[in-house]
Amino acid sequence: MKTHLPSAPLSYRDGRFAPSQRELADEVPVAISYNGSTYAVLMATPADLEDLGVGFSLSEGIAGTRQDIETVEVVEVEKGLDVQIRLADDAADKLADRRRAIAGPVGCGLCGIESLDAAMRDLEPVTSEARLRAEKVQDAVRAMSRAQALNLRTRSVHAAGFYHPENGLVAIREDVGRHNALDKLIGALSRSDADLSSGAVVMTSRLSIELIQKTAAARCGILIAVSAPTALAVAEADKANITLVACARDDGFELFTHPHRIIGRTLQDVA
Repeated sequence: MKTHLPSAPLSYRDGRFAPSQRELADEVPVAISYNGSTYAVLMATPADLEDLGVGFSLSEGIAGTRQDIETVEVVEVEKGLDVQIRLADDAADKLADRRRAIAGPVGCGLCGIESLDAAMRDLEPVTSEARLRAEKVQDAVRAMSRAQALNLRTRSVHAAGFYHPENGLVAIREDVGRHNALDKLIGALSRSDADLSSGAVVMTSRLSIELIQKTAAARCGILIAVSAPTALAVAEADKANITLVACARDDGFELFTHPHRIIGRTLQDVA
């Protein structure tokens, strides 16, 4: 399926309407299914969906490791796409127990979160020892901007990238949903056996608690974003031992939690 489609809106410029052209990012319903049963439905960009399935499984704790996922197949269905995942027996049994423990109907079929406890799950502190020089934060943001092929065409999708201190931007995934973009990135890196604890996740969006949770599940210790975080995201990043860098632009950034991973001049150095 196509990730973008042509459109012909009327453009209003200099006091008059005129025909114009624009490419629009596409989004389709994407079901995530485990062993034949649908678990969640997401609105997503129809690309890198195998990565999305793997990343979603890992970041939501459905699969403990990549080895818990036996196969991933994307199937086109009448109203969208179905990412059909076959779990190993132990992981499938744990998912079945998890579903039986739900009291009453699932509250949110669009996000895969079954309860308040799941939405506010405890995070295991990240032990990553990766470090970035301050100027590398800005380099990461510039590299992301250049690498967003779909966003350069449509101006309407988010991206998640992985930046390594020595190798630069080594992977990027785009999607209309910021959570989907991060899941795609986690899935892609997991499928290539990359170590996310060795670098930083870079996001083009604001930072909410879900992105903190997914970064913690990926065992990455540095999360960088071009926009601001929510208060809850900062609190959770602090508890998860994640270095949270936000409002990252060419002229600087703001450092909210665990600053020891960012190497630069301190206030004492400047004084």
